[in-house]
Amino acid sequence: MIKPWLKKLRQASQLTCLFIFLVLFRLTDYSGSDIIPYAVNILFRLDPLVMAAVVLAKKAFVVVLWPSFIIIALTLVFGRVFCAWICPLGTLIDIAGRCVPEPVRRIRMGYMKYVLLVVVLLSAFLNAQVLGFFDPFSLLVRSMVFSIDPGFRYIMSLGFDSVYAVGPAWLSNMTEVVYGGLKIFILPYKQSFFYLSFFSFVLLASIFLLERLGKRFWCRNLCPLGGLLALISKLAIFKRKPLKLCSHCGDCASGCRMDVFDSQNRFAFEECTLCMDCLEFCPDRITTFTFTRPFRQKTAIDLSRRQLLAAGVTGLALPAMMNTNALSQQGPQDLIRPPGSLPEIEFSAACVRCGECMKVCINNALQPLVFEKGIEGMFTPKLVPRLGYCEFNCTLCSQVCPTGAIEKLDQRSKHAFVMGEAIFDKDKCLVYGYKKECIVCEEHCPTHDKAIKFEKTIALDSNGKSITLQKPYVVPKLCIGCGICEYICPVQGEAAIRVIGKNNRKTEGIY
Repeated sequence: MIKPWLKKLRQASQLTCLFIFLVLFRLTDYSGSDIIPYAVNILFRLDPLVMAAVVLAKKAFVVVLWPSFIIIALTLVFGRVFCAWICPLGTLIDIAGRCVPEPVRRIRMGYMKYVLLVVVLLSAFLNAQVLGFFDPFSLLVRSMVFSIDPGFRYIMSLGFDSVYAVGPAWLSNMTEVVYGGLKIFILPYKQSFFYLSFFSFVLLASIFLLERLGKRFWCRNLCPLGGLLALISKLAIFKRKPLKLCSHCGDCASGCRMDVFDSQNRFAFEECTLCMDCLEFCPDRITTFTFTRPFRQKTAIDLSRRQLLAAGVTGLALPAMMNTNALSQQGPQDLIRPPGSLPEIEFSAACVRCGECMKVCINNALQPLVFEKGIEGMFTPKLVPRLGYCEFNCTLCSQVCPTGAIEKLDQRSKHAFVMGEAIFDKDKCLVYGYKKECIVCEEHCPTHDKAIKFEKTIALDSNGKSITLQKPYVVPKLCIGCGICEYICPVQGEAAIRVIGKNNRKTEGIY
């Protein structure tokens, strides 16, 4: 018989995996080097739902996602063990559940996770990637990138700044040491600002607040990854015994956070996450887990034909609506994807909206789309030059992308990758519009053969005097669209030189 101490082992596994997740999240940051030597995106590559959705969208197997087969194999043996032993969001939900009052009554809608699973996979197959709205890793990491991490940095900096401003010298000296340690080990490299930060926070907070409707409400009812693992776990060989409720009490059924017993008191193993709580519930200590044959007991998946039909119709309707939206065809003129991005259709199919590339961007230049390309483009990255520029020698975003939506680049390839093209607004330019000297954009242009050059012209100033001006112009074949010229432009408001997006291509002859 397996003893109740396995529950403590499960809790230790949860905390260990959460710690690893947080360490990897912190390592997904600039540290003074252009190389991130760690597999910081491994959790996304372990996610079978990410693998399934991206493969269906691209109609080809994505080699970098092979680690997901590790979780599939684990599920085939032990069932849905990932949810209670490994998943960091599940662990945080358990922690949040201790702070939320006990639900008045449990709401059962386990069919919804299968509905969402069908919608996600069918939509992906029809070139509408909605995975980022429902995948637990995408939801968690993106919320931490956009809201929690920047907010944490802001609050900590505000607190320490207040001590420096009004505190005594001895206290300031002490806090300086503490703050230095925090910057090395805990605080992000820089203070970042993101679009959709509050919205991302609300999405994550809502998952925790759902505990008011029942323990592990998200995991039981809404998580499509949980639905996929539940289907796979039907073949698992490590199962609970007895397979039905015994006649003595109902403690294991009433205390189970996953509501694994159906209306006929049968144990639905696909819903069990092997949390081992029931080992302590049973007063007679007859509950155990053991290896057995698959299909020993069959329980119906909690999904009716009508619900399956509704999921299929929704999965067909979403791509139709998204792909007939004019924004999806035109897109904003200033849509500049990160360097290394696949062509737009392939990029949208492979991007899981995780926010990793935006987190690691040195200059906070990458921001999430809102509705510029419709809801299907929401949370995907774009370069916003007025907020920051793409560092010429930086390839970090291509190193952290978990699915290859941003191909890994070396520095030479990065230097040659075209993200967009700079154009002048001559009415706003100090040289063209105001007859003033300004060479800022040319000075900061990073390409080896500068993409911004000058031509000398004679003009009249405001007093009617003849002056010689160096009028800047862009050489299109040399411009890579890094955005530094727009970022550094001294004109207030909208810059006099702007970068517009264009189809990703590689430029020959830059060197």
